[in-house]
Amino acid sequence: MGDLPVGAVGEVEEIDVHVATVNVDVQEKVKRYAGPVLIGEVAESAGVTSQTIRFYEHEGLLPPPGRRGNGYRVYDRTTLNRLAFIRSAQSAGLTLAEIRSIIDVRDAGEVPCGHVTAVLQAKLDAVAARMRELEILASELDHLLERGRALDPGDCTDTDICHILSEAP
Repeated sequence: MGDLPVGAVGEVEEIDVHVATVNVDVQEKVKRYAGPVLIGEVAESAGVTSQTIRFYEHEGLLPPPGRRGNGYRVYDRTTLNRLAFIRSAQSAGLTLAEIRSIIDVRDAGEVPCGHVTAVLQAKLDAVAARMRELEILASELDHLLERGRALDPGDCTDTDICHILSEAP
């Protein structure tokens, strides 16, 4: 989860069981910074790349940073806290769109707890549905394996690619 933004469409995410530890580390590092910090320091503290921070800004997950006279981005503690929140939400399996919706509620001045609960319930419902789909798929694969054990490869005709996966006679 470190170098690339997570949650892109079509991407398979891996769950990192150590993310909670990473978030604690981020919170500890946040305490070190009293004033504005540069993008590299923020990236290092949050365990992401500068590119990821720019991506989050572009996607509306982070507010536009302040700028120094030389044009360098400068960030404050709020950005570090928001990055820690994003990483925590990702570890719960939320997509960037779901995270943005929570941030939007918060940025509108509302407490997002009800919205977060609804998002998490929807995520849990989707996981349960996917688990049911996978159980059906596992059953079908078991059936095909049993069929494959019962069929003789010598019976496969030139018109068949593989009679295990062909329609049953």
